[in-house]
Amino acid sequence: MNIRRNISNNKSMKQMMKPVLRTMFAATLVACSTPASYTPQDKLTVNDEKINNIIAQMTLEEKVEMLHSKTIMSSEGVPRLGIADIKYADGPFAVREEIGEGFQPLNWTTDSATYYPTGSALAATWSADLAYNYGLALGTEARRRGKDIILGPAMNIQRLPIGGRTYEYFSEDPALNAVLAVGYTRGMQDAGTAACLKHYALNNQETNRGSVDVIIAERPMREIYLKAFEAAVKQGGAMSVMPAYNKVNGYYGSENNHLNNVILRGEWGFKGMTVSDWGGTHSTMGAALGGLNVQMTGDNYFGPALIDSVRAGKLNESIVDNKVREILRLRLAIKAIPNEQANTIKISQKEQQQVAYNVASKSIVLLKNTKTTLPININTTKKIAVIGLNAIATTASGGMGAGAKTPYEITPLQGLRNRLGDNIEIKYAQAYKHYMGMFSGSKAGTPEIAQTLDEAPDATLLAEATTTAREADLVLFFAGTNKFIESEGIDRENILLPVSQDIIIARLAEVNPNIVTVVVSGGPCDLRVVDEKSNAVVQAWWNGLEGGHALADVLLGNISPSGKLPFTFPLKLEDSPAFALGNFSNDVVSDGDVFAAQFRHDIVGETEYNADVHSPKAHYSEGLLVGYRWFDTKGVPVLYPFGHGLSYASFNYANIRSDKPRYTADEVIRISFDLNNEGSMEADEVVQLYVRRLDAKVEWPHKELKAFQRVTLGAGSKRTVTLEFPVSELRYWNEAINAWQLESGTIEVLVGGSSAELPLKVSVTI
Repeated sequence: MNIRRNISNNKSMKQMMKPVLRTMFAATLVACSTPASYTPQDKLTVNDEKINNIIAQMTLEEKVEMLHSKTIMSSEGVPRLGIADIKYADGPFAVREEIGEGFQPLNWTTDSATYYPTGSALAATWSADLAYNYGLALGTEARRRGKDIILGPAMNIQRLPIGGRTYEYFSEDPALNAVLAVGYTRGMQDAGTAACLKHYALNNQETNRGSVDVIIAERPMREIYLKAFEAAVKQGGAMSVMPAYNKVNGYYGSENNHLNNVILRGEWGFKGMTVSDWGGTHSTMGAALGGLNVQMTGDNYFGPALIDSVRAGKLNESIVDNKVREILRLRLAIKAIPNEQANTIKISQKEQQQVAYNVASKSIVLLKNTKTTLPININTTKKIAVIGLNAIATTASGGMGAGAKTPYEITPLQGLRNRLGDNIEIKYAQAYKHYMGMFSGSKAGTPEIAQTLDEAPDATLLAEATTTAREADLVLFFAGTNKFIESEGIDRENILLPVSQDIIIARLAEVNPNIVTVVVSGGPCDLRVVDEKSNAVVQAWWNGLEGGHALADVLLGNISPSGKLPFTFPLKLEDSPAFALGNFSNDVVSDGDVFAAQFRHDIVGETEYNADVHSPKAHYSEGLLVGYRWFDTKGVPVLYPFGHGLSYASFNYANIRSDKPRYTADEVIRISFDLNNEGSMEADEVVQLYVRRLDAKVEWPHKELKAFQRVTLGAGSKRTVTLEFPVSELRYWNEAINAWQLESGTIEVLVGGSSAELPLKVSVTI
């Protein structure tokens, strides 16, 4: 089915678009920086009088029942008073199928849902509009399933290229993350489903995620790692937040007073509820005083022990009342859907599948394109060799963590065949085996199917692949990872292409040098060999149920590629900051040590557990220099820079100007320039604005992203584009006075199509 042609003009989908989001970047930054008399969080307090009356009628036991799980995906309401339970569903890229204890699927026939492109793919669109539509579509499906809260967006900074959840998260930049998080959150909640921001905060590694203690200074924490959470709360109006498993400066996320009470509720004005990650609660008093509302799962801390603490006078009942109040705010803001009304209509419908296609088609990044190899010339190309298991592999599920029970998934090979029909002969060869890693005990982990990451190529598969390549006009080599390599619960050992893919492409190049490599992965890979052996390289992500059609449309030139990298692809892993500095905490702590320490804290009463030696320390000694900030500031070359992405069109940037030469603290900087599409087809360009301080006395990265916009231009057309951001976004967190402060001076504003291609510049004075 031609999703793009059959659905792209659907009227209801046009109504879903919100052009106002094109200016959301500036609005988001203003909201994060400037107090307002009314904020989106105030919507949660409109029922407070009613809520106070409800609380006055509740017993202590009824109150505490609301503070822990009822089932693995619900928490208790107040049945006696007609208050419904709260129903959760895993996200963030699909409404997870119904599950029972132990996260085991219940095997319903009515709970399949749209598989949307994962977080890194959405981030590659650099689009507030698409993020909004993504959240709206996902929230709409959640309502059909009867869910009140979706556990998403997942929005932590990509600090480690090897991060197991990089595919779920957005980018390495706080400004890009903030815009996407606000769009996703607004869309989700406009659909009537509460968003749950996760994982708050600094969940940047899966290794030791349940015990690692992130040691970080206040400035980088606020400027880099908290920025998107702040935006999603203050501008997006997020109704719930999930504290992370890890510790930050000595305290677990679920009992971190500084994060949950001082910053989230105090400074940002959050009025909603927090819910622990599953199994992420560690104490009764610590969590009660540290800002947690709901323990998931179980009641060992927020159950009888909490009641005992109140009755013994150790905890004031008003603290319990306030937790209930925050939960009821969300409960009354989100309409409860009775069980008999849920799952009664098809969950994944044409409109939601169109959103998945739109995101996928705008996320694909053209990394390299020599000899104008792409788009594929269907007039001169008669035989295509499609090489590599990733051409037929599905990505909706696998590994650990939430997946998608999708109604269908178009693989790359299917997409090509659907689009080309019988016009061009396509021959497929597997080339390499499937890798299951730590999941090799599953039914697919057999010697016939699975192999080790560095195992030599299978001789039979390699011979078949080279023969197929030799006979073709064009080779499409599908490289990359899978969800058993990039997975929740584990970090990759490295970013090398698995299962000897570098050896395989080198052999293919010997028999046919006309190679296009398509990389299917959630995070960055070491593509040095691929870059050398390929005429063109495409990053295709884990791109949802319509990913194969979107990829085919890009490869065939039905649309121009317009994705931009949301994170840097380093030449090698050792160049990235955490590895160059040796501060990645990857010494695995045994479960026995962790559980023993937990026992001493809970049973014996060790009060210093939150800062003890049983938590490996991750020292974020790179400070502000995360991602491109590190590579630019240190002068370290990269393979593909942040924001990079080629097009089939050619864009000319010219005539930059600011609306004024000098700005004061409460003003907005507006930068205009002309953008001309000099190509022969309509295309999108993501224009990017960075700032560089020319005479700063405060330490800063070489440059930082401050604004961007996706612009659609027809062939030969020209447009004046204006990007804006508030002066307050130039402030830094002054640790000496524990407050935001603006440094006066001259800044250079740079504009272009990637962090490494910025042809325009203008200076202004602050």
